[in-house]
Amino acid sequence: MSETRELGSADIQKVLELLPHRYPFLMIDRIIEIDRDESCIGIKNVTANEPQFTGHFPGLPVFPGVLLIEGMAQTAGAICCRHIMTDELKTKQVFFMTIDKCKFRKPVVPGDQVRFHMTKINQRKTMWWFRGEARVDGALVAQAEIGAMLVTE
Repeated sequence: MSETRELGSADIQKVLELLPHRYPFLMIDRIIEIDRDESCIGIKNVTANEPQFTGHFPGLPVFPGVLLIEGMAQTAGAICCRHIMTDELKTKQVFFMTIDKCKFRKPVVPGDQVRFHMTKINQRKTMWWFRGEARVDGALVAQAEIGAMLVTE
C-alpha cells in the first residue's frame, strides 16, 4: 500500500522563517512540490546583480559551483526544519556535515533558473542525508549527496 503524498510549498517569507540564512547567502527563492521531508524542488533565480559575479568572473559571470551545493543544502534543510517545526520545537541551526559524489556538469550564468531536486536518502534522529540534482531548463548542471544536522536546543 503506497503512502499518499502531502504536497506543499514555501514562498520566500516561509523560507526566511525556516532558515537562518540571509542575503547575500540565501541561495533559494522558493520551494515547490514539497512532499513532507521526502523530496522537494527549490528554485534559485540567478541574476547578474549578485555580488559573487563581481569576481567570478569579470566579463564572464559563472555562478560558483559551491553555491549550487549550498542551494541544495538550504533546500533540503528547509524541508527538514518544516517537517519538525512545532510551536514548542524550532530549529536553531542547520549544520552541513557531508558532501559526497559531487559533480559539476555545466556552467550556470545570469538569467538561468536553477531547480534543486532533493530526495531524502536517510535520517537518524537530527541527522539527514539527501541526494540532490541542480537543473537548468531540465539539463543536469550539478549533483551531490549531502548530509546535515539540525540543532533544536
